[in-house]
Amino acid sequence: MRTKSLLILFAASALLAILAIPALAAVAEPAHPAAPATPAAFDQIKALAGTWQAKTPDGKVAMKASYEVYGNGTAVVETLSGMGESSMVTVYYPDGSQVMLTHYCTMGNQPRMRTSDAGTGKPLSFAFVDATNMKSPDDTHMHGLKVTFADRDHFSQEWTMKKDGKDIADTFKFERTK
Repeated sequence: MRTKSLLILFAASALLAILAIPALAAVAEPAHPAAPATPAAFDQIKALAGTWQAKTPDGKVAMKASYEVYGNGTAVVETLSGMGESSMVTVYYPDGSQVMLTHYCTMGNQPRMRTSDAGTGKPLSFAFVDATNMKSPDDTHMHGLKVTFADRDHFSQEWTMKKDGKDIADTFKFERTK
């Protein structure tokens, strides 16, 4: 009788242990928080995730770009590689209802820019806010960016550089690589 009671107690304990494993596993692995809501303009930037290239009018690749989403959907890292130049990195992130960016430029400074409104209009315009690693506001730096979304596989960037008090624009038309 005592052996039978011990077997029943052992079987019941084993059954409880088996039933408890899924509950313990849920406790052991914390759930990731849901991605926070972001402005529609930022969602347009997130949709660029992948690789892109811009060509010169004669068909040569002038610039390559890659976009990766990080931080549970709160940051997009863009890497721009010009042919024969060092790569540059731009990090886009939401700032309330607007979108900001910090551009890590080959000129050695880091301008920050913000959209002028939260709209999803075409184009998405970023205006200069401030910069780090500049001796003077008159130092040459990127001062603006206009991103125009044509369709899912095409967009353009018009970067505006401030040099000697003048604005110099350079436009790149990107196509998604397959």
